[in-house]
Amino acid sequence: MALTVYTTTWCGPCKRLKAQLTREGISYEEIDIEQNPDAAAFVMSVNNGNQTVPTVVVNSTAGKVSLTNPSVAEVKRLLEGAA
Repeated sequence: MALTVYTTTWCGPCKRLKAQLTREGISYEEIDIEQNPDAAAFVMSVNNGNQTVPTVVVNSTAGKVSLTNPSVAEVKRLLEGAA
């Protein structure tokens, strides 16, 4: 299972979520949508055309699930359910 966090460098909620994930010992891959046009297109595809970050994606054997601007508790629940 993989956790991906789509972010920008200036996004306050992104910084907060990444700090919380780190504090909880949850590893993740970070992708800056301003540096990666394909990532920006993906974020727009799951956010009604908006580049809303943080967008979090969990890939598991059950499939791909995305959350927009989630709390760390929401991410933990998603990870526990995908295990």
